[in-house]
Amino acid sequence: MSSTLTPQQAWDTLVEGNRRFVSGTTQRPHSDGERRRELVAGQAPQAVIFGCGDSRVPAEMIFDQGLGDLFVVRTAGHVLDPSVLGSIEFGTEVLRAPLVVVLAHKSCGAINATLAAEETGDMPPGYLHTIIERVMPSILHGRKHGLTTGEQFEAEHARATSELLPQRSQLIRDRIDAGRLAVVRGPGDGALRAEHERAAHVPGVVVAAAQRGDHGARLRLVRDAPQDGEE
Repeated sequence: MSSTLTPQQAWDTLVEGNRRFVSGTTQRPHSDGERRRELVAGQAPQAVIFGCGDSRVPAEMIFDQGLGDLFVVRTAGHVLDPSVLGSIEFGTEVLRAPLVVVLAHKSCGAINATLAAEETGDMPPGYLHTIIERVMPSILHGRKHGLTTGEQFEAEHARATSELLPQRSQLIRDRIDAGRLAVVRGPGDGALRAEHERAAHVPGVVVAAAQRGDHGARLRLVRDAPQDGEE
């Protein structure tokens, strides 16, 4: 049992659901008893959502999806570790989801805490410091390129995370190269930004997903991540 959608079709479905969420016309699909009975036999999510654990960004709600539609993995600051990678691989390799969305959001506590630690040199107690350590490379890379605002650093951290996935997971990389998977990043507040491109349906990593518009969202896929200074 696996999704029959292409990466582009899965992305289009999420963009449309997000538009319903933003406009206040949500349908809350796939939430009735019949759907629950269907899912007893198995699941075939159309996308893996890897997002921050922030309670203000529930994936199923902001994409207006229902039971069995999304495989959701969440950590504070959407930081990666081996268990998280294994969970995402489960969604893509075992469940065959054709799309991974790295979901950033505004006012991220993990980003703000890392910025504070960078400024003061003070690290939080307990395992909280592991979150700071995993977000800090994004902050330092952003500083190198002149970023100054929290929103800029949030976007930078989402970019870095989306590029780390195929770098660290051979299973994810293989499915991308075969054209069966795309990785896209996007903000979780309000409308998804979507970049409008002409024919771009080639295997690769989505390196920009960008603005809401009237002509539909098209994934820009490239085989390799951009180098420093590229968009």
